[in-house]
Amino acid sequence: MDNTDILIAPEIKITLSNCLPPADSSEMTADIITGLTSLPPYIPSRFFYDKRGSALFEEITRLPEYYPARTEKEILSDSASRIINDIEYADIVELGSGDCSKISILLDAMPPGRRRSVKYIPVDVSRSAILKSAETLSRKYPEISIHGMLADFLKHLGDIPGENRKIICFFGSTIGNLDPVQTSRFLLNISSEMREGDQLLLGLDMVKDIRVLEDAYNDTQGVTAAFNRNILNVVNRYAKTNFDPLLFDHLAFYNKTESRIEMHLKAMEGLDIASEYLPDPVHFEKGETIHTENSRKFTARNTGEISELTGLKLYEVYSDNRRWFSLLHLIK
Repeated sequence: MDNTDILIAPEIKITLSNCLPPADSSEMTADIITGLTSLPPYIPSRFFYDKRGSALFEEITRLPEYYPARTEKEILSDSASRIINDIEYADIVELGSGDCSKISILLDAMPPGRRRSVKYIPVDVSRSAILKSAETLSRKYPEISIHGMLADFLKHLGDIPGENRKIICFFGSTIGNLDPVQTSRFLLNISSEMREGDQLLLGLDMVKDIRVLEDAYNDTQGVTAAFNRNILNVVNRYAKTNFDPLLFDHLAFYNKTESRIEMHLKAMEGLDIASEYLPDPVHFEKGETIHTENSRKFTARNTGEISELTGLKLYEVYSDNRRWFSLLHLIK
């Protein structure tokens, strides 16, 4: 892991740790090729978040149809004073940090004197997202210190720095992107890295009316479609493929059996996709899909299961009036 002090502006310096392999890593290329040659084909969702993908997702969170971000922020605003009641001399770790709008709600609830004792550790695969958030937060809260981590939170939990108590924030129901086995393994890994007194804030998008769920991933402005197609541009860069994103339709629907939204890219015509890493082109028939993401939805029963699985005490469940979204507050 490489640590670098970065001067964002004359008055703003942050530390950035890089845990990721080089951009031309054979491991990342191999993951793409494995997915494209699988039956059915898929692309790992972590490839969504290049600079453009991160910007598009930030735009998605502001769409009228996309209730998760808006609802979770409302929950945070209502409960922030309770959450940060005893946070002092603590490290706030945000996994998959993206923009800084949610962590700002917690920081706003703290008096400046207490913020001076806090270190913020954003963990994300997007360097641009970390630096943009760091600049925004440093200007708004010059009293806090920031140590960014360019990392895959599924692989690098053990590399998170700091000896203070930790408040680990995993917002946005990002955990819904993992399958049940990955979810269990990931939650157990978090629990094993936590020490007595550490806390976990875990966002869960709840099961609700199917129309509300599907509208959130099929916005009328087409931003989610552009976000979904952009993953093919990322694949082209890493795997030297020849995808034309405009030849694929965005497809998102609720799979009731699996309690999840699925996102796919559907070929609009027959296509042969070549790569220097493939012995032969991969053929896609018209209408064939590439699976790009799952977003699992949860029920009240899952909250107890998470506490039981991890051995963490369920301190509180914060929810909105409609019970569309829940924020679990767990303590080691």
